[in-house]
Amino acid sequence: MEIETASQVLANHRSDFPSLERTFRDRPLTYFDGPGGTQMPRQVIESITNYYTACNSNTHGCFITTRESDALLQETRRIIAIFLGAKHLDCISLGANMTTLNFSLSRAIGRKLKPRDEVVITQLDHEANRGPWLTLKEQGVVIHEVALKQDGTLDYHDMRAKIGPKTRLLALGLASNALGTVNNVALARELTSKVGAWLLVDAVHYAPHFAIDVQAMDVDFLLCSAYKFYGPHVGILYCREGLLDQLEPDRLRTQEQSAPYKIETGTLNHASIVGVKAAIEYIASLASGPDIRSKIVSALKLIGQHERRLASELYNGLKSINGMTIYGQPFGTALRAPTISFTVKSKTAEEVCTRLGERGFCMWDGHFYALRAIEVLGLLERGGVTRAGISMYNTMEEVSNLLDEIKRIAEEE
Repeated sequence: MEIETASQVLANHRSDFPSLERTFRDRPLTYFDGPGGTQMPRQVIESITNYYTACNSNTHGCFITTRESDALLQETRRIIAIFLGAKHLDCISLGANMTTLNFSLSRAIGRKLKPRDEVVITQLDHEANRGPWLTLKEQGVVIHEVALKQDGTLDYHDMRAKIGPKTRLLALGLASNALGTVNNVALARELTSKVGAWLLVDAVHYAPHFAIDVQAMDVDFLLCSAYKFYGPHVGILYCREGLLDQLEPDRLRTQEQSAPYKIETGTLNHASIVGVKAAIEYIASLASGPDIRSKIVSALKLIGQHERRLASELYNGLKSINGMTIYGQPFGTALRAPTISFTVKSKTAEEVCTRLGERGFCMWDGHFYALRAIEVLGLLERGGVTRAGISMYNTMEEVSNLLDEIKRIAEEE
């Protein structure tokens, strides 16, 4: 499908998002905050409401609404497995958020590690894929960091040097929520396989923009968050089939003791989980195909074409503004998420976002929990960067309006 046609198709779905109708100071709110959480389509909102209306119940009982809840949760696992390209729904665990699941996973994996075993993390990653592994230093595990280069990419020579015979796990982000960098997961798998180490990937920022196939990637663990791909706040953990049952996560004696349930603590947010199912089905509805997997892949290709068209326009427009510094790879040279971070000379990121917010543009400033990356780039002390993220509902007109406003801000003394 032609890129412009993709944008036309998605323009027909803007009405699916009720929040896009909101105004602020007689101007429409414009959402460039997708990397921090996307807006939800009406279909997802209605699915959550319908759950509360029709079968709000805890699970594993003998009456109709509890059995319906059981069935809905299992169906959601099945749909998520299809979304991720997983072999079976028993590979899919659910939780409050990605960070909570990753802390639980790190403690479980930590019980398999010995002093002087090594875990490799990166300077580019969100703290949710660094902090849980750094805690393992308390038990004598050695943590190595793959260096971040000034162009916003990882130093793969450094990665090769730091993965060795004592490496037990590499924790790697698929795409940077701060810089848009898409990392080389194929190389990561090659290097970890040579030494028998596990590969864990954080796909939180990747999942809204690209199709995922955990079997093709050959990853051992993958985490993502539904609220980044038009769903509610639910964390998702994929574990390679049979792998979770080799681990001992923290859990109650009353918890089901096998995968995928053994890492799920307490009662889950059933209504939101049903919303995850609706979000994936919504994405699938944007394209045609013989089955839901092919529809998901086609829809994400459609979304990706549209998003990269807009992001490329924004990137090139920002480059033309005096006093502007853009961080991360340019568009067209490599696979890249449609997320652009920048600074404006003589203004802090907070000042820029405050001014934009007054004009109805929803954007973030700071480090976005990619604290180490912003620190390495020397931007932390000046308040980090301003970030614009493109989502499926953004338009070229919104990009043009944003560029006009940023130009006015940059020209102010």
